[in-house]
Amino acid sequence: MVEPIVQLRGVSKTFGSKMILDRVNLDIYPGDALGVIGPSGTGKSTIMRAIAGLMAVDEGEVYVNGEKRQGILEQGEDPLNVGLVFQQSALFDSLTVQENVGFALYRSGRLSEDRIDALVEEKLSLVGLPGIGDSFPAELSGGMRKRVSLARAILYERQEASAEEESNILLYDEPTAGLDPVASTRIENVISNLLKVEQACRAYLIVTHQDSTIRRTTDRIVFLFDGKIHWDGATKDAYQSEHPLLRQFFTGSVQGPIV
Repeated sequence: MVEPIVQLRGVSKTFGSKMILDRVNLDIYPGDALGVIGPSGTGKSTIMRAIAGLMAVDEGEVYVNGEKRQGILEQGEDPLNVGLVFQQSALFDSLTVQENVGFALYRSGRLSEDRIDALVEEKLSLVGLPGIGDSFPAELSGGMRKRVSLARAILYERQEASAEEESNILLYDEPTAGLDPVASTRIENVISNLLKVEQACRAYLIVTHQDSTIRRTTDRIVFLFDGKIHWDGATKDAYQSEHPLLRQFFTGSVQGPIV
């Protein structure tokens, strides 16, 4: 039986008087192309932060490779390499693409510059942007900047480790928001290929509201509403489901339980 990479068990999180996550259980397995969908403000990004180790939960446990995570990442080593892709790309305007993608490795100083340069070019090639390392973010289109951020997310230090020795997961926060349909399709293709073709990650989780992104990048979705998971299943089944939350979300109707 395949063991999950990440497990959330009874995870709850409150901000002020508002319950954001309410005893959430979630497993992420190797090979998962998992979408987290639901109305705004229902805890989707909070789940991402808990998985990434950027936020401590109020109740419950987060397990990585079967080991309970203690606190947040700053408080100790973590067996999970997490690549975060932000909605706004979050690139440094004053740095070249090369410097942006390899930023963490250049700062750590544990690898030679030649090795980092080679890794950066390798990752840029994987996202379809070879040879642009000398460019600055301002010279790129919005879609290209998103792909640069993808390259940065899949570049981590222990590149020579095998899949059995280390786990890595990519977390995408609205990666196609604000892009035109063609640019969105390019990003969606890259996201899917990084897992299924290039094997640049072992699984990914994507938060999105965009229908094309849900259809093109996810095999499984969970629907989050009022801090609870109301659906967990295959994407194709979700689109055929008569579940009132799913029906309202996919059709955009103002009639239903989502107000």
